[in-house]
Amino acid sequence: MRHGQTHANVSGELDTAHPGLDLTDLGRAQAAAAAQAIADERLDAIYVSSRVRTHQTAAPTAADRGLEPVQLDGLQEIDAGDFEMRSDHDAVAGYIGAVATWLEGDLAHRMPGGETGEEFLARYDAAVRAIVEAGHDAALVVSHGAALRTWVSTRMVPHPDAPPATQPLHNTALIVLEGDHDSGWEMVSWQGHPVGGDFLDDPTAEDPTGDLDPDGDGEIG
Repeated sequence: MRHGQTHANVSGELDTAHPGLDLTDLGRAQAAAAAQAIADERLDAIYVSSRVRTHQTAAPTAADRGLEPVQLDGLQEIDAGDFEMRSDHDAVAGYIGAVATWLEGDLAHRMPGGETGEEFLARYDAAVRAIVEAGHDAALVVSHGAALRTWVSTRMVPHPDAPPATQPLHNTALIVLEGDHDSGWEMVSWQGHPVGGDFLDDPTAEDPTGDLDPDGDGEIG
């Protein structure tokens, strides 16, 4: 699950550093609605990144289930590096362009001042491996838009119903996968809009890491 809406999503700032900005009032409503939407799904554990927005998003589900979220540092957003907390066109284009380069296969490319695609995938793979090796039947991972889309697009077995990589992953969107790091990951479902309902979406928010096709031309970046 992607975290709920933050103040940086609204302002269009590339907020990837620790601890990150809080959820907005809408983001908290999205988190509460998400907990209700998945209330009938089995969950043995909840994992979050080190960023405060994932903790806040997971809180309603954790309270309902009597679970304590486990923080895994590898689940954090793709490091914006030199573009951190910027909202100008050049910064957003540079960030999206670096992610696009990874998705096109050049994982050695480095985000200016940040990590390479290889480094990102290595730390995210390690986090997912730790979750799998904990032995859960089902776990909720609350993470970040660009990180989720990049990792899932790279590691998931191709599926005819999977949306294109250019399609936005909105706040509290939910991707359900099954499998493991050895046999591979297969898509069960992909809910690209708030899992609690489309009425919780905010089409006016800039959200630079949520949309890899800001020009609406069907191409990443």
